[in-house]
Amino acid sequence: MHSPDICASITSVNDVGTAIAARDYVALYEVRIDLIGPTWRHIVRDLPHPWIACNRIPSEGGQASEPEPERCAVLREAADLGADVIDIELLAPGLSDVLEWAKGRTLVLISYHDLNATPCEEMLDGVVSRQCAAGADINKVVTTAEAQGDNVTMLRLIRRHPHLSMVSFAMGSVGMASRVLAPLVGARFTYASLAEGSEAAPGQLTVDNLHAMYEMLGVLE
Repeated sequence: MHSPDICASITSVNDVGTAIAARDYVALYEVRIDLIGPTWRHIVRDLPHPWIACNRIPSEGGQASEPEPERCAVLREAADLGADVIDIELLAPGLSDVLEWAKGRTLVLISYHDLNATPCEEMLDGVVSRQCAAGADINKVVTTAEAQGDNVTMLRLIRRHPHLSMVSFAMGSVGMASRVLAPLVGARFTYASLAEGSEAAPGQLTVDNLHAMYEMLGVLE
């Protein structure tokens, strides 16, 4: 089994030192432009691994406040500065514009977040179909866990689409199990914070704790 890949979320300029120190435990980084602010441009110069540019809209849990054309222009700038992956929301007004310039230039992760619940499997499969139709290189589907069974729902979503590059889990404390187990059932990677208090989303474990769990499970190469 391939070791589970961890994507460390950078949410503040204060995370940079920790991000570099954690390089042996992580495979890539998520740079949360909407949380970091303008200093993100300095942060990406020193990252030792590939990175995802994310400028998340408020309706999906982010803090990007600029108009949509400007928000997407920042993503384009990130691609110019070497972003390996661009994260753009399935429901974003600027989706088609981003896809037009990004395809063939960088990988496109099309994301979907339900901040309130975990929909039924039919609805989740519909989201994946729409992401694929749009041209996703990576499909990210994230929901909010209200019950333990929601973890199973999100893990099954990964298993139903083994031919896709999937990232799927449920947020919140109830959804932590899905974050840990997702790479073990076929997800491309799972997200983790660089320190307690630096979480990019509810239920995110730290890189150190997640790595320790994988070590105890015996799934690290």
